[in-house]
Amino acid sequence: MRSVASAKGEGGPPLERWNPPDCGDIDIRIDREGGWHHEGRPIARPALVRLFASVMRREGERHVLVTPVEKLGIMVEDAPFLAVEMRVEAAPEDAQARLAFRTNLDDWVTCDAAHPLRFDHQADGSVRPYIYVRRGLWARLTRAVFLELVEQGGEREAEGRRLFGVVSSGVFFPIAPVDPNTADEMDESR
Repeated sequence: MRSVASAKGEGGPPLERWNPPDCGDIDIRIDREGGWHHEGRPIARPALVRLFASVMRREGERHVLVTPVEKLGIMVEDAPFLAVEMRVEAAPEDAQARLAFRTNLDDWVTCDAAHPLRFDHQADGSVRPYIYVRRGLWARLTRAVFLELVEQGGEREAEGRRLFGVVSSGVFFPIAPVDPNTADEMDESR
């Protein structure tokens, strides 16, 4: 099992030190379901997808693959990763619950202040949940994982109002206001 720590600089490629010339875009696309495609065809080799993912970062609104000699933009329809599994762990030092998520590329990310959860509220009333992975990249929680996450939730007074959310590594991540009349206020604060 690989942790995200091994992919964010401690043993992974040192992307933070690379500043190659921008060579434009390449016809690589990551679809909403986490599938990688090159020139319209699925990339069937998981090792190749993991290699590409290890050299990916976000620069502004653009996702790029970076090597020491070139930088290439790719298209990402939603998020570059999916969170496909969740587990609840007890932290040995203080027995606070920690939530860990496995991505579709088998990286584990522990939810904490450095790897927060984000909940994008859509116009239709739905919520899209994400967890921060590394280098500006997020993983969208699958529906099943989001439902598991909600089971861990509870109400708390925060930001001057009653919110429903989850706690991981001692940090409260609000999902939605308990009073539906304050939902618009929450959306405006994002």
